[in-house]
Amino acid sequence: MTYLMKNPIALRKAQEEVREAIEKKGFVKEEDIERLPYLSAVVKETMRLQPPAPLLLPRESSQDCELGGYKIPAKTTVSWGENPEEFKPERFVEKSIDMKGSDFALIPFGAGRRRCPGINLGLVTVELSLANLLYAFNWEMPVGTKSEDLDMEVLPGVTMHKKNALLLVAKKYVC
Repeated sequence: MTYLMKNPIALRKAQEEVREAIEKKGFVKEEDIERLPYLSAVVKETMRLQPPAPLLLPRESSQDCELGGYKIPAKTTVSWGENPEEFKPERFVEKSIDMKGSDFALIPFGAGRRRCPGINLGLVTVELSLANLLYAFNWEMPVGTKSEDLDMEVLPGVTMHKKNALLLVAKKYVC
């Protein structure tokens, strides 16, 4: 929600997608998630920027190599595509990159035998919760604050937690 509040265009796109797909059903169910590709892209981009367990970041090249005509020396920190610090869900739209460890472009839950055993439950919980929050409410900043005031600081530790709580005003959406 913090990334969406800082990016109102992405918030609007995600809300429109959810509301068009669900119409007047009143609640997003697990079987609806597959019809929400932009929402999935939002979750992937969030996991790319702030993985649940940041043990795999940052990455660096282990040896000299050449990629796309560029020479990359050993020990160079490698970032994810263009503008790696920017929240841009469109990176994942119409791309079949999954987070379950079979595509090494995005592995916030690890991969192989050591991947997180709760990945499926975690992803469904996040996607359903976010979809329902976007469907049921219009979100605003509290009076006197702006999206620029939102911080992205996290506490150090094995898992990532925001340092400061996100405070928003939820207004019931009426179809």
